[in-house]
Amino acid sequence: MASQLRDAPVGLRCVMSLGNKCFPRTRINRNLWFKVATLALTFMAYTCYHMNRKPISVFKNVINRNCSNIDPPPGQHIDPNDDTWCDWAPFDQSGSEALLGLLDSSFLFAYAAAMFLSGFVAERVNLRYYLAIGMILSGIASYLFGLARTLDIHDISYFVMVQIFGGVVQTTGWPGVVTVVGNWFGKDKRGFIFGVWNSHTSLGNILGTTLAGHYVERDWGLSFMMPGLVMGACGLIIFLFLAPHPNNVGCGRPSHVKEADESTGSVNAPRRVRSQASLPSDADTVASNSSSIDDPDEDDSPESSRLLPPDGSTDGSRGSQRAIGFLGALKIPGVIEFSMSLFFSKLVNYTFLYWLPKYIKSSTTLTPRQSAYLSTLFDVGGIIGGIAAGALSDYTGMSATTCSGMFVLTVPMLFVYQAYGTETLGTNVLLLMLCGMLVNGPYALITTAISAELGTHHSLEGSSRALATVTAIIDGTGSVGAALGPCIAGVVAPYGWNNVFYILMAANMLALVFLCRIVIGENQRFWRTRRGTWTAGSS
Repeated sequence: MASQLRDAPVGLRCVMSLGNKCFPRTRINRNLWFKVATLALTFMAYTCYHMNRKPISVFKNVINRNCSNIDPPPGQHIDPNDDTWCDWAPFDQSGSEALLGLLDSSFLFAYAAAMFLSGFVAERVNLRYYLAIGMILSGIASYLFGLARTLDIHDISYFVMVQIFGGVVQTTGWPGVVTVVGNWFGKDKRGFIFGVWNSHTSLGNILGTTLAGHYVERDWGLSFMMPGLVMGACGLIIFLFLAPHPNNVGCGRPSHVKEADESTGSVNAPRRVRSQASLPSDADTVASNSSSIDDPDEDDSPESSRLLPPDGSTDGSRGSQRAIGFLGALKIPGVIEFSMSLFFSKLVNYTFLYWLPKYIKSSTTLTPRQSAYLSTLFDVGGIIGGIAAGALSDYTGMSATTCSGMFVLTVPMLFVYQAYGTETLGTNVLLLMLCGMLVNGPYALITTAISAELGTHHSLEGSSRALATVTAIIDGTGSVGAALGPCIAGVVAPYGWNNVFYILMAANMLALVFLCRIVIGENQRFWRTRRGTWTAGSS
């Protein structure tokens, strides 16, 4: 056991050692146990990443509002002619939406630019260190934003610099967690597994909104500081317990089956002709790895206990384990199409992420706290949509068609929500959940199962370590759209929220357009398979 856990983090070694002492005769399926632990830890990690992105959407409702309807604190003398006494400079003037849009764009453009480099780095370092350090720094960035309230900071450059720093360090999250999960799980039911696991984005949004909403009217600084502290603590947990790769703990890596896709470039073949990855049994796992564990001269572990190996190369990377280059990843069929589709899908998703609470407050009579709580229903629908999209993709084997169908339905749903969503609380709740389901479904599927599938595409030919790079390219391209969406909303919103919704509808249609080639290929292959089945049955 000791030799099998030589690369395991110290916390994990302590848990295994304690378990062996307390339950010496109990036998467990180590492979399954570590898979569950990996899913739970990465789920927790990215929940924290999204939790720390959400407070700014709640913050927008209290730093620029109509102070004439608000009672001043006891003992505080307020000029009756000052209708901005409760606001926070420099966001207390007209045109504050543009400044708030600047904060969103500072974070998201920094995130998008750094994401392309982040995937390159993630392929070449220990992901446990990478995620832990990134989480701690992200927590610090969130804490620094809230500290402006405590230190009475009103300089817009301070807020912009903190947002840029936060955007850069947050890029450690997605390539890291997707690569770790991809290392542990094969392709069997990958869409459903990733669909359930990807609910961490919506859960993080819900927790971030709820936590920020709890403090926002009393002290908005705590709306940022408390999530930052939670994230730093969770970063320490990742450092102590996460095993980034099965070989770190003496388990075998799942075999990523190479699928014979046709020239359409689709990442999913129809279910009847797909090869399914077979997960090794526990006994086979230990046997298949015994030589690499016991032989000190054989180190095939892609994750060593160091951040970087002493010779500067990737951890024991040889042959098929060498990392792919940026241009090589772009040549993988489907990467460019899904990247551009995610550009527009994420534009819509992040516009809701950053502006939905403010839209609800401006279009209803709800308080900032109530608006924040109501906006969480969009993320509840997002959880359902992500799981449904993953399950449907697994069943049909047509991921692009699944995304396209949801894109088509999103357009009329956005129109209905904008026109009738504020009629009653009941219609607002129902339509918010439906919008969240349709908007988040394609976004979740592209960033998880599709990215993982493309990162292990058969065209890699000897360069299997492409998962983080492909994930970073797709998510980085999408993040450029995510940066533009809130910025555009901040500029357009003063001229009417209906114009913002029209832009979101157009973005969904463009996301659909970029998948047309792959959708056509998927359906052609599907009908060829069906005709072959009918011909074989009739003969």
